[in-house]
Amino acid sequence: MEKLYTAVVTAKGGRNGHIKSSDGILEMDLRKPHEMGGQGGASNPEQLFAAAWGACYLGALGAVAEREGTDVSEASVDVQISFNKDGNAFVLSAELDVQIPGITAAQAQKLADKANLVCPYSKATRGNIQTRVTAL
Repeated sequence: MEKLYTAVVTAKGGRNGHIKSSDGILEMDLRKPHEMGGQGGASNPEQLFAAAWGACYLGALGAVAEREGTDVSEASVDVQISFNKDGNAFVLSAELDVQIPGITAAQAQKLADKANLVCPYSKATRGNIQTRVTAL
């Protein structure tokens, strides 16, 4: 394995804390959402994970579609990351709703599934969290 890039982010204070990337481009406060008993008003780990997975997933979709000669430049994905209670533990789950204009629903689902197989975030979570990928 050849390491191409390493992101470094320092987190302090947990869900009610602050994050900052080593290059200073990403810097923000974090707050526990109202739904979890927090004050809200700032981003949270689930939003950041959803944003990162969505961007990576669309990159994978583009790579898969290019090999098949399909234009997905207008595609989008809504990524829902849920924080769930499972007995005495907490677990994440994910739902990816993929929109690919200009092709049939069956073609879109086929591409969505292929992208899910190659996306590094999808690979990292496969078998670890319940995930649903649906082309709309």
